[in-house]
Amino acid sequence: MTIRVIQWATGGVGRAAVAGVLAHPELELVGCWVHSPEKVGRDVGDLCGGAPVGVKATANVEELLALDADCVVYSPVMADPDVVCRLLASGKNIVTPLNWFYPGRRDESRVEAACAEGQSTIHGTGINPGGVTERFPLMVSALSQSITHVRAEEYSDIRSYGAPSVVGDIMLFGKTPEEAASSMMPAILGDGFGQSIAMVAHALGFALDAELGVSHDVSLATEPIESPIGRIKPGRIAAQKFCWEATVAGDPVITVRTNWFMGEEHLDPAWTFGSEGERFEVEVTGDPSCLVTFHGWHPESISAGLVQNPGIVATATHCVSAIPAVVAAEPGIRSYLDLPLYSGRAAGHLRRTDRSET
Repeated sequence: MTIRVIQWATGGVGRAAVAGVLAHPELELVGCWVHSPEKVGRDVGDLCGGAPVGVKATANVEELLALDADCVVYSPVMADPDVVCRLLASGKNIVTPLNWFYPGRRDESRVEAACAEGQSTIHGTGINPGGVTERFPLMVSALSQSITHVRAEEYSDIRSYGAPSVVGDIMLFGKTPEEAASSMMPAILGDGFGQSIAMVAHALGFALDAELGVSHDVSLATEPIESPIGRIKPGRIAAQKFCWEATVAGDPVITVRTNWFMGEEHLDPAWTFGSEGERFEVEVTGDPSCLVTFHGWHPESISAGLVQNPGIVATATHCVSAIPAVVAAEPGIRSYLDLPLYSGRAAGHLRRTDRSET
């Protein structure tokens, strides 16, 4: 049976999600919410740079709430809990890269109540958080015993991230050190990464201390640096490192770290990605230990990334791939610990005409 899908927002993740839904043999795009008035009424395919698909974008929430749909790929810049709860209460499942990776000790009674009312499910996924920080470490951990530490780390050149308002106004690149000191990013990112850490700790059995350690370090431009937000002046933020660390009796057991640079030149301190360049790493320390490096989620060049960033596509595709499993799941907030292993789908020209066993 075809699963009817609404795409919520058409930023970078949203456009990639639309392409993923259209390519998926079990999914049908039936609706799309947009924020910008100039997008309203346009065909979603045209809006996302493809052929027309016969679905018009709308900013009317009530119209989409009333629509007969099974799932929403919810990917605005920031989540609106009111809208999320209304969608769930209307009977629509949600897959999102924004939150709800794992409830842990969080008070999610409002979301759970909306799920109960609509007999619906919400699942958070993506790549970081949403994959690198929990799904993949847990997968790799099955090969080790007596685990003492888990690390998930990102190394990315932010010059290929074509979202100037996010890079400048939320991530605070190009701002002064004083402005960066009041950054909301440790709290915004820490919410999602905190859920990832709680999930890994629960699955592995770590008895975590109550508080997470959090650090935020910056590097300043020593010369002008061209970026998606324009030229970054000397003395302004050009690279950032964020780290969240969970401990047991004061000893680190789970570390999540991001390294976001505007290139590797003209930085003070002088930071680099190292010999392997941009990547994601998952490391499990135990018997035996294991280090997995992910390449391919970064563009070949800055200009290529501004056209299509593989990391954005991977984030969206992980959401789209989850839809069949989420629609079939029991109501409530459902994490990787609750769902079966889900996968992508073969390219159309290589695909069987049915889903039977071969």
